[in-house]
Amino acid sequence: MKTLILYYSLGGNTKRIAQMIGREIDADLVEIETVEPYTGSYNDIVDQGQEEVNSGYLPPIKPVEIDWSAYDKVVLGSPVWWYTFAPAVNTFLKGHDFTGKEVYPFATNGGWIGHTFPDFVTSCKGAHVHEGLNIKFNGKALQTPESQILAWIQSISR
Repeated sequence: MKTLILYYSLGGNTKRIAQMIGREIDADLVEIETVEPYTGSYNDIVDQGQEEVNSGYLPPIKPVEIDWSAYDKVVLGSPVWWYTFAPAVNTFLKGHDFTGKEVYPFATNGGWIGHTFPDFVTSCKGAHVHEGLNIKFNGKALQTPESQILAWIQSISR
């Protein structure tokens, strides 16, 4: 069986971490993308994100061209949007069966992680969801020590 690194990234920080993980482990790397990209100012997108999270909106995403059954481990990454994972990630999670999968979540944020990791556990029904990694940024500057990220990545390979 194989490992999949699956992530959604708006500003590039989550993609940067997904690529770092990809350099360290043998895995396929796939990005979740919305059909309609978010546009406008940062504040416009933040406001739209809050509305989507609060309403449970599931934005349409582009098809993810993978054989889902080929993966037993899924490294799942998202930026934190209003104390949980991004709505695009929620769209993917609602459309896939995680039964029997090993899930390793990570979340990028500039503040409070909120209930992101408990939400991953709830949304990945039937999976064994491992302890997640909270990765903090200040803008584009990584605040979480890279050594901490690399140690977490090593836990995936075991």
